[in-house]
Amino acid sequence: MAAGANRYDVVVIGAGPGGYVAAIRAAQLGMKVACVEKRSSLGGTCLNVGCIPSKALLDSSELYHLAESRFKIHGIRVDNLGLDLPAMLARKDKVVKELTDGVRFLFKKNKIAAIEGVAKIDAPGKVSVRGGEVGDVSLEAPHIVVATGSVPVELPFLKFDGKTVVSSTEALCFDRVPEHLLVVGGGYIGLELGSVWRRLGAKVTVVEFLPRITPLADVEIGGLLHKSLAKQGLEFQLETKVTGIELRNGGATVKAETNHGGSLSYSCDRVLVAVGRRAFADKLGLEELGGKVDPKTGKVAVDERYRTNVEGIYAIGDVIDGPMLAHKAEDEGIAVAEIIAGKPGRVDYDTIPSVIYTWPEMASVGLTEEQAKSKGLTYKVGKFPFLANGRAKAMDETEGLVKVLADSRTDRLLGVHILGPRASDMIAEAVAVMEFGGSAEDVARTCHSHPTLSEAFKEAALAVDKRAIHM
Repeated sequence: MAAGANRYDVVVIGAGPGGYVAAIRAAQLGMKVACVEKRSSLGGTCLNVGCIPSKALLDSSELYHLAESRFKIHGIRVDNLGLDLPAMLARKDKVVKELTDGVRFLFKKNKIAAIEGVAKIDAPGKVSVRGGEVGDVSLEAPHIVVATGSVPVELPFLKFDGKTVVSSTEALCFDRVPEHLLVVGGGYIGLELGSVWRRLGAKVTVVEFLPRITPLADVEIGGLLHKSLAKQGLEFQLETKVTGIELRNGGATVKAETNHGGSLSYSCDRVLVAVGRRAFADKLGLEELGGKVDPKTGKVAVDERYRTNVEGIYAIGDVIDGPMLAHKAEDEGIAVAEIIAGKPGRVDYDTIPSVIYTWPEMASVGLTEEQAKSKGLTYKVGKFPFLANGRAKAMDETEGLVKVLADSRTDRLLGVHILGPRASDMIAEAVAVMEFGGSAEDVARTCHSHPTLSEAFKEAALAVDKRAIHM
């Protein structure tokens, strides 16, 4: 590198949603920025092996499922329907490449140095990078942002082998549709990828240790999703713990025990372990500098301004407390860049939406009904089913409902939960209203276009005071 070229105002470690957004925002604010990424492509887990490729496969598999089972209802005849899995996977890869290339373009546009390799913080203000194409590099910056994300949790008795026992990464690129896919874990990753392969013809069994799937969701809405997925052919075994596995040629026998003392055995050809993700801050050198890292979760401790206890080092995204969501990391990336620039960056953690991209989709923001009860809040509930929504009827997508929780005294929105078509897009309106401290009355008196799915949100808000029009 040229003399002085290794000195920056900010060095970001990790080019995922948190890291690349932090780098871009810092550059917009006039800082000289470098971003270190161990992958050859930018975008982190989300763009490469997470959010984007999984959604590409979810959309492709949903189209296949519709062609197979629902097109005829719309008067569309499809004869000799077939699956070209390599083409489907190639489309997924094309989507990924276009988006990761897009991040690289944004780096060039904002004059951000993209440095490939594995980073280590040697001291406050000093980062060394090893293993990249340009060789070893030393970087200096008064501000270092750790945005290294997370990795799938591996169970000691279900070690990943990349073929039979896999993480979500390998489950995005099976070379054939499994005959029987066993999914360990009933959270969003297992349900989304289980849905993909079920639609394409696999038998899918979901084994969950807890009494219900989606344990963090509103109980009512999560229960409706469970029923919907079961109707689509996913099989569920709840309150069951996987205890071991016997590998054999091309498959495995998985042993499990129910919480009530029963024993189960599953014969399958693929096992997807989807029991969560763990913060990835290993080998960064942060602990050697006195940084506080939880040995169990890998989470890095920060204050309200994303500062670690080591001078000049910040952390954002999956490596700190909070939901492991790409959009949470993005908002933190903007906030930390603005804080470094001396501006009042902040994130409202009470209005971070969550989405499960099954079909129907499930989306929520704010408190669940169970959380409202546990806090001792008095609240009102309004619900409206998509079955009574004109656009949902026209789309033949009438499954699910919108559920609104509002404070009994102030009418302020406490939480919104949606199971239904395009819930992932609909939830944004609820987030905006809650960001401004809005009420159910505000939503009810806002004119919504007709016919649209969003009218169901308005009707649910009306139902808070028992004045829904179309129910």
